[in-house]
Amino acid sequence: MAETRDVVELILQDHRRMEDLFRLMRSVEADRASALEEFADLLIAHALAEEAEVYPALKRYRNIDDEEVEHGEHEHDEGNEALLALLEVDEVGSEEWDEKLEALVEAVTHHADEEERTILNGARENVAAERRAELGAAFLEERERRLKAGCGSVDNVRRLVKSS
Repeated sequence: MAETRDVVELILQDHRRMEDLFRLMRSVEADRASALEEFADLLIAHALAEEAEVYPALKRYRNIDDEEVEHGEHEHDEGNEALLALLEVDEVGSEEWDEKLEALVEAVTHHADEEERTILNGARENVAAERRAELGAAFLEERERRLKAGCGSVDNVRRLVKSS
């Protein structure tokens, strides 16, 4: 990972890593179960860190639409539901696995694309670089805390889905 602290760049790096993990989960030559495990941890830690540290701060800025931020939170819930469905599939690489994986890819890709066009572009245009670096540090700290806690476990994802 690059040495940036800019929250926009950090979020974009996570989005690109998720795309890489999607490619691995689709590949019959890759360790798909390990890719899913890494993806689950990253997706949950990323979303929870955004909701705890980034979204509330961005809501304070004019020109960053509160509705877009709330929509992003709703899409996190949809991504979590799609992730849980894939985590609950018994056989990696089965037809059911492929179907659930594609639903997850669609939910997360849709969210990342929208977030990049609306929230992140708004943050780039309206939030000073120094403040983006502060948010980046807070985002990284929260994300790492969640990753260390094994936030992508099926039991934790199940709890998150039930509480949303």
